[in-house]
Parts: sequence; C-alpha cells; structure tokens
Amino acid sequence: MNSRWMRAVLAGTVVVGGLSLAIIARSEQAGSAQSASDGPKTAEQAYKNIQVLKGTPADQVIPSMQFISNSLGVECEFCHTQGAFDKDDKKAKEVARKMIQMQFAINKDNFKGERAVTCFSCHRASHDPVGTPIISDEEPKHSEAPKASEANAAPTADQIIDRYIQAVGGADALQKITSRSEKGSINAGGRQTPIEVLAKAPDKRISLMHTPNGDSITAYDGHTGWLGNPGGRPPREMGPAEADAARLDADFHLPVDLKKIFSQFRVRPADKIGDHATIQLIGIRGGQPPVRFYFDQQSGLLLRMVRYADTPLGRNPTQIDYADYRAEGGVKIPYRWTLARPMGRFTIQVDQVEQNVPIDDSKFSKPAAPEPKPAK
Repeated sequence: MNSRWMRAVLAGTVVVGGLSLAIIARSEQAGSAQSASDGPKTAEQAYKNIQVLKGTPADQVIPSMQFISNSLGVECEFCHTQGAFDKDDKKAKEVARKMIQMQFAINKDNFKGERAVTCFSCHRASHDPVGTPIISDEEPKHSEAPKASEANAAPTADQIIDRYIQAVGGADALQKITSRSEKGSINAGGRQTPIEVLAKAPDKRISLMHTPNGDSITAYDGHTGWLGNPGGRPPREMGPAEADAARLDADFHLPVDLKKIFSQFRVRPADKIGDHATIQLIGIRGGQPPVRFYFDQQSGLLLRMVRYADTPLGRNPTQIDYADYRAEGGVKIPYRWTLARPMGRFTIQVDQVEQNVPIDDSKFSKPAAPEPKPAK
C-alpha cells in the first residue's frame, strides 16, 4: 500500500479524526486507554514505560506525540521502535524526554506555568533546532496599521454571521433541510478513494472511506464521536479534543448555530485565500481553544476554518478549506473541502448530493464490540 497515501489518511482520518501511526500501536502496548468499567486512566496506567507525562490523561498521550511529530517533522519511528514503543533503545527517545522536561521548566520558571514555549518554538518542523536567523529571499514586507476610517468600517461579528446565513440561502431555507447524503472521492497522497458522508439534523454525521481493506469511519452520533478502522480492528471512542471537533462538524445548521456555540467573537483582518479577500472571525468558548473562521468579503461564504486541539505540549492545528459552493434545495453547500495538518492533507470532492433523505439514527451508532471467543 502507498505509504504516502496512508500517512495522509492517518494524519487526518476521513473528516475530523486525529489518528497518527502511533494510534495503531495503542492496542499493541496496553489496550484501550479507557473502558466502560474502570473509567479514565492516566498515561502510566494505560501505557508502558511512561517517564515524563505521568499523571497526564491517557487520551492526551497520542495527541502529544502528534504535536512532537508535527513540530519536528518526523515520524513515530524517529524515537520509537515499531511494534515495541515501550523500548528505550533509541537515543532520540531519551533526548525527547529531556526536551519535554526543559519545556515544562522554561514555562514554569519564566511564564507562570503558561504554555508560551513549545517544541515548535525552536524546531520549526526540523529535528535540529533552528539556531541561526534565516536569510530571506525577498525584501522584508512592512505591514501598515489600518487607517482609522478602515477600522471603523469593519463589520461586526453579528453582521458577518448574518451575511453568511444569507449567503447560504437564509435561515428558513436552511431549516427546511434536515438530512443530507453525499458521495464522492477523497484524494490523499495522489490516490483516489470512494467516500460517503451522511448527515442528519441536528448533530449527527458519519463519513465512510471505502478503502481496499475495509471502511475507515469517522462518526458523531449526537453525543459521542467514534472511529472505525479498516482491517478488522474494533472501533474506538474519540478523545475529548477529537469529539469536540466532530461535534462542530456534525452541527447540521452551523450558520444559524454559531451564536449559540460561541460565547464571544472577535473580528480581525485576514490575508487572502487564493484570489479571495477575507475577513476573520474568531470564536471563543470557555475552556476551549479558539476557532478561526475566514469569510469571503464579496460573497459572505465560509472559505476556511482553523481549529486547535490542546495537548500538554502545545496545540495541534487543523485547517479546513471549503470551495466549489453549489445550490442544492435552496441552500449553498461546498462540494469540495480540503483538510490539512502539519504532516499531511487530503481533499474530498463531492459529485452526488441528496437532501431530505430518510436516514435511520442507527447509522451513526458505534457497533457493539464482538463477543470474545471462548478459550479452547
């Protein structure tokens, strides 16, 4: 199987998941980080040979490893031995532990414990820290502060959201659509794979990527998110950060629900996305990282969303670009979206849409775990 394709898929799963190659090793090491019977576990309870992340919730271990991978531009095997992640046979693993301790100490001693310095502060996607200033190939660009008249002319958050609602067809038209079935293909690493997305109001969504080894599934059932893996591995529930992202994606009437989801908004200038001038709206929620929305200044449509998943070491970013808007049943929806993370990206292109189709709620439910086979 094409390794580049697998990296792109595992770096982002289908639509919202946060898998990495290290996820596969979860069952090889110590089983699931949480079960219905014993509740949440800490890192050292769920994994072998945890040294510097003791006390960290087990569901934060994999996102933390992803952050290191993103910050250094390396794969899991840079520090770990494939199939034996608990071994200490690589020097890079010991160095990584020391670097994590150094990061914690710098922030504690100099920034009141706030996470101001991270792995990325020095590494910048290179396994060797950047210690020498880089010579630019271009003349430096000096940004000018906006004129007072321009600042006063900036739209308010309410105006931006209201224009977005009108751009996609209006609140009444949105509320008339209660379900949607989409079929198309996902392009990851240059490989095309069929994909199907089902969504139902108010907050259910499932995407199924039909790989040669079975379906790769990302789902939110209205309460919890879960991921189904091809190859016969049992599905697992999402961690808190993954579920929060899935909940946002599953909001069927997102344009009219934005003001309910976020308690505060900030309007900021933004760079162009392609040829489109944009305006940035930052959504604030208590206890959660901000979410950045970029709207086309001309059409009012949403062109980009950037969200973050917190880890003990830093924030993992995810960027979703929306394009190819078309009218279906009186509302405009994107027929193409591209999900990008530091270590990979993929694009989904929809070619068939049906709306207000009957979809049973059971479609979004996680399958029951198979009964264990009796010992011989």
